[in-house]
Amino acid sequence: MKKQWMLLAAAAALGWGGAAQAANPFTDVPRDSWAYGAVEALAAQGALAGYPDGTFQGERTLTRYEMAQITARLMAREDRLDAAQRADVARLAEEYADELDALGVRVTRLEKQAGTISWSGDSRMRYKRSTAGDGTWDGRVRITAQAAVNENTTVTGRFTSGNVNWQKDSGGDVKMDRMNVRHDFGGAALVLGRYEIDMGTQAAWLAGSAFDGAELYAPLGETASLRLGFGRFKDAAPDDPAGTFDEAEAFYAQAKADFSAVRLGVDFFRTSDFTEYGARRSAQVAGANVTVPLGRFRLFGDYYADTDAPGSPRVWAAGAGYGAVDRKKPGTFGIDAAYYHVEKGVYHQYMTGLDIDDTIFLQDGHFWLATGDVTLLPNLMLHGEWAFAYRPDGAGARDLSDAWELSLVYKF
Repeated sequence: MKKQWMLLAAAAALGWGGAAQAANPFTDVPRDSWAYGAVEALAAQGALAGYPDGTFQGERTLTRYEMAQITARLMAREDRLDAAQRADVARLAEEYADELDALGVRVTRLEKQAGTISWSGDSRMRYKRSTAGDGTWDGRVRITAQAAVNENTTVTGRFTSGNVNWQKDSGGDVKMDRMNVRHDFGGAALVLGRYEIDMGTQAAWLAGSAFDGAELYAPLGETASLRLGFGRFKDAAPDDPAGTFDEAEAFYAQAKADFSAVRLGVDFFRTSDFTEYGARRSAQVAGANVTVPLGRFRLFGDYYADTDAPGSPRVWAAGAGYGAVDRKKPGTFGIDAAYYHVEKGVYHQYMTGLDIDDTIFLQDGHFWLATGDVTLLPNLMLHGEWAFAYRPDGAGARDLSDAWELSLVYKF
């Protein structure tokens, strides 16, 4: 597209294509040119600089890099734009995101302005085989809305459909399963509402679990951070129908450090008394995790124990992985495999971030867990999980069959 046409379209979209009022901005754009108004308006806004010799060179094809420079200048003046104009610039920023990144411009800056709502989401189509040997087909859609109240405050909400069972035509009810407000002050932040909490290196330990409460985040230098929170584990259901674990108040602390050669994490949470299998008890879980990157390979491990539960049950895992999936680059992939030792009592139902049946985490046993992702098309990924070679421990444990799932994940 010729330069004049592109700039005229940008000026018109932003409502800046009026008649000329100032001096001729470029020597090669005559006042009787059909593009003069758009060029002058953008130059007056500071979005168009031209060339050192004072020319505009409108007949030359505009490169993506040059358009990104213009978009960056518009973003720098976003405080002068109305809501419709900010939305137009946001679309330009999304289109030229890679070029803006090369210029060192943060595309997310516009999303922090009041009056702008950004939308994102994902959809999943899944086949799941449970530990009981049953197979189900289901689907889910999640949509996240994020809006800026001011430059330091952001509101986030996520709408999630229930898993629609295609065989039984059940589920599908929509609810808001995440709703929180984040206040940033300096490098620290305060989050209030229902948000996600993650502990450990793998999805098998508190990954993506909802927590109702408040969290204070504080950076500790450039390589470490600390999180403190108080509330309730919303997603963690009791293992028995009469249990009240999800009603117990909980305090947690989480520290992370990234030393390049090794990444470390220390986690702790303690709950008030709750009912479990007819008895009253509390939970006090402490543990640590480590990841050692080795080029495209990685080694990792987790260890957690509940010192308040009878017998002080523990869980540990050790494994290795290779690669990393990039949802924008087809053919990229990441795989992980780990060995798990689980003692009943550390986990509660729905505390894991895995898609497979979590029954294997609710009793004593050993098993292997393999997970993997591959990008098939931009924003379309194939995800898989497989728990195999299960060996039960203890007289009360039962032999569970293999559990696995495959799903297509769509990001938008």
